[in-house]
Amino acid sequence: MFDIKSLFSRKKDQVGVSPVVASKSKENGIPPKKESKFELALHAFALLNPKNFFTGKKQFVGLDIGSSSLKLVEILGEKGSYTMNRFLVVPLTKGIIVEGTVADIDGLAEELSRLFNNSGCKKKSIVTSLSGYSVIIKKATFPQMEAHDLQETIHDEASKYLPFDNMDNVNFDFQILGRNANNPNQNDVIIVAAKKEIIEGYVEAIELLGMSLAIMDVDSFALETMYQENYEHEEKDVVVIANIGASITSLNVLRNATSIFTRDFPLGGNMITEAIQSQFGVPVEEAEQIKLHGPEGDELAKGEFFRNTLLPLADPLCAEIERSIDYFRSTYSDEDVKMILLAGGGANIPGIVNDLSQRLSVPVEIINPFKKINYNRKMMDVDYIKEIAPIAAVGVGLALRKLGDK
Repeated sequence: MFDIKSLFSRKKDQVGVSPVVASKSKENGIPPKKESKFELALHAFALLNPKNFFTGKKQFVGLDIGSSSLKLVEILGEKGSYTMNRFLVVPLTKGIIVEGTVADIDGLAEELSRLFNNSGCKKKSIVTSLSGYSVIIKKATFPQMEAHDLQETIHDEASKYLPFDNMDNVNFDFQILGRNANNPNQNDVIIVAAKKEIIEGYVEAIELLGMSLAIMDVDSFALETMYQENYEHEEKDVVVIANIGASITSLNVLRNATSIFTRDFPLGGNMITEAIQSQFGVPVEEAEQIKLHGPEGDELAKGEFFRNTLLPLADPLCAEIERSIDYFRSTYSDEDVKMILLAGGGANIPGIVNDLSQRLSVPVEIINPFKKINYNRKMMDVDYIKEIAPIAAVGVGLALRKLGDK
């Protein structure tokens, strides 16, 4: 079975015939139709053989493209002895990425060019990811059937499972999780889908740099990759990773380090920054500093600010995380959440760890993508690594990806 994290893998600079088209054309005696590289960007991995790809040892640079920042991660070495060689985060001009879609392809290419030039990274093959706005993740049940039959069923009956009436402009993949607990004749299946035009925007921007998109992943599954590499886990362990970004928060519930439930909602760190701007009448840069470090003054004043001002401003975000986990608990009543890990810039908001732990009666920690991954000590120190840990987590997961992963 293919791991759903591989659903967006694509062979470098491949232009040819999709497995689906080639198979059907052969059956009908019709010469296969040639497809564009964009049409090939997402083909169901259940029909692909990873042996046809590059060696699994080829490493890529991880590129986390958010709505407000770009993060580059380069990891060297092999499993068990990885080292993060480079990390760079730079702000991204507002309006280039809007709700997970590239609104300004040339603008993104220009800012990516500066990012790579400043990083010194020479790799030309990139792994990036889609966020909750631009990708649909849906769990559904289907009668037991072969993978190729399931693919056709999803395509032909898409409107039952996905918010698309026509799948011709959509790329999707799926993974069979196993038999449904309530009906052994049905399989639980996770379906992941994205519009082709969304993927094309990222592909075009990256190719304007003279680089290639090797794999298109999903933020939630990149965090899953990072978790698997860094954290010990047992078969029944249930862990929630809450990725609090600038404009969106994504929850991924893992059992035995594999996703069983996801949810996204449009609240993030920007909401709190904007509230501080309004309340204190300060520019956005100063509001961001106040959010993370408190206003100028002694420690007592800062402590009062975090308790009396910041946490109430963060309450809508924390309350929505609480509701999402309560919904998971009600849906999966036999699952006991062992731990909640916070990723993304919002994880650094003072007091949010304790607040969520008290709300949910579960241990809450800031995620650490460097528990088992070393880092270039000539370029980074312990304090810097601790500071960047939550914002580097997605990029680390992307940089760990290889073609043909299972």
